[in-house]
Amino acid sequence: MRSICFHPKTPSFASPLRTATAPPKQSSRRGEGSSSGGGRLSDSVIDKIIQETREMVEKWDPEATTYARVTSLFYENKREAAQFIKCVNGLHRAMHALVTKDSSSPKLEDAQGLMVTAMKRLQKELFQILSMNRAYLDPESVSARSSRVSARSSISDYSNDGLPEDDARVVGDSIVEVEEASTVAMEDLRSIAECMIASGYAKECMSVYHVVRKSIIDEGLFRLGVEKLNHSQIGKMDWEVLELKIKRWLDVVKVSVKTLFTGERVLCDHVFGSSNVIRESCFSAISRDSAMLLFGFPELVARSKRSPPEKVFRLLDLYTAISDHWPEIDSIFAFDSTATVRSQAITALIRLGESVRAMLADFEASIQKDSSKTVVPGGGVHPLTVHSMNYLSLLADYANILSDIFPDRPPPSKFPLPESYFNSPHPEDGEISATSQRFAWLILVLLCKLDVKAKRYKDISLSYLFLANNLRHVVSKVQESNLLSLLGGAWIERHEGKVKQFTLNYERLAWEPLLSALPEDPSAEITPAVAREHFRRFSASFEEAYRNQSSTVVPNPNLRDEMKVSIARKLGRAYQTFYNTHRMTADATTIRFTPDDIGNYLSDLFFGSVDSSNPSLSSPSPSSHRRRSGSSH
Repeated sequence: MRSICFHPKTPSFASPLRTATAPPKQSSRRGEGSSSGGGRLSDSVIDKIIQETREMVEKWDPEATTYARVTSLFYENKREAAQFIKCVNGLHRAMHALVTKDSSSPKLEDAQGLMVTAMKRLQKELFQILSMNRAYLDPESVSARSSRVSARSSISDYSNDGLPEDDARVVGDSIVEVEEASTVAMEDLRSIAECMIASGYAKECMSVYHVVRKSIIDEGLFRLGVEKLNHSQIGKMDWEVLELKIKRWLDVVKVSVKTLFTGERVLCDHVFGSSNVIRESCFSAISRDSAMLLFGFPELVARSKRSPPEKVFRLLDLYTAISDHWPEIDSIFAFDSTATVRSQAITALIRLGESVRAMLADFEASIQKDSSKTVVPGGGVHPLTVHSMNYLSLLADYANILSDIFPDRPPPSKFPLPESYFNSPHPEDGEISATSQRFAWLILVLLCKLDVKAKRYKDISLSYLFLANNLRHVVSKVQESNLLSLLGGAWIERHEGKVKQFTLNYERLAWEPLLSALPEDPSAEITPAVAREHFRRFSASFEEAYRNQSSTVVPNPNLRDEMKVSIARKLGRAYQTFYNTHRMTADATTIRFTPDDIGNYLSDLFFGSVDSSNPSLSSPSPSSHRRRSGSSH
């Protein structure tokens, strides 16, 4: 909003408005416009002008002959059309001279009659040119013309795209044809408009132009799918239907701003270039209602209440579209009479921003108020974690827009971030933005909620595994999304360290007690009876621990492998040493597990699907071991 409200006007349309000359002054009476030197015309010159004009006007009087009624002067004979305009301009000068000499002269009444007939002809020509050249005066052709891209460069572009040379020439010829037809039509319209305005018939000129061109704008928006909707209709729509309309609007606004309204503004500026007042009035009358309809839709969507949390992404899309196109909107509708269009676009941004802030507040509240008592089996990833991180990772794609919606606004003070939360080992990284703090805040709210949910596990080791799994999921989502650029490497390093600490706590509580069943020094000499007792205690302890941990799950394959290696290193190494040293002193019934058996059992852990219903465990089959090992990668 700051960049929009204080953005300098783009020069494409704004500059000419400041530098254009004022429109010529019009006389209070029709046909009595000012004319430099008009009063110095002699009677003979005036008579000659009136006679030449009479011949030209009567020839093309649409009520005089069928030929004149059905034929276009500007289409049939450009030279004669130019002569017609010249005669009318001369007649205007002659009328001004007559008024100066004798305002009651019969010649003046005669000239006025000719002027009325001439204006009817020009009105007809104006309508015919606008109607017959719709294809060449469509906004796309006009807006493309304003970019001043030459036909030669267009042909080169098509050739470079891989079209055969002959095809490229055909395409190029077509482009040239459209540009030439568009240019000719625009010049004809301008000459007619200047003549009618100078002669005091601006109202009639604008009326014809308005009728034709407004229908084109209205039809264009209708074909693009823009509908006239109200707040009640939007509020009653199913979200799926409304979302489709939003997606269509996002496509429509690009075409409307860059082609439809831009082309109309270019055409209007060209045709009525002689008068700032008239071109403003005409463009405003043609485009204002349609533009208000177009930019009113986002505000209606922002005000609607019935929608899912995912609505925030569509709101951000709407906000982005208006924000990205604001320079063009501000430039195209720079007139005072179209200020309502600019105001409507800004109002839509304000409403969208308010809705986004409200929805993110609701999102944060939904995390804090989550009261589900479900304990995820095996210490897996909680649905709240999955949903929240999917939401935040998508939200991070709109970080630039969110920095506009939440300018320098810190997280709520009622739940402050720890002072060390953003401590970075690299001071040169600079200060953390308000947007980054907001994302870190929301993740912290989630982690605090997960701490509460971890306490629901009766087995403390499972609570640590739950925290490790969920924090690992959070870190992974940050790493694979734009959250990484917001939170930074120091955040990742710090939270990976927390994951490591959680896993160590889990291993300490779940597996390290087995080491107490072995001698402090596994390789020390002991009696066979003591060795057999250690084997029995270790076997019993391992069976119990395995049964307790058989349903545990670690979804992240990398974390799963790291934990298996860590447990095997601590447990397997000690048992391997004890087994190698004392296996000869114990009988087969005492030694329930070999070191390889221990490794195989451990490799089957953390998939959450191990069958531990039998009180006595047997060694996993090699095929099972290979299957699970393969599925972990």
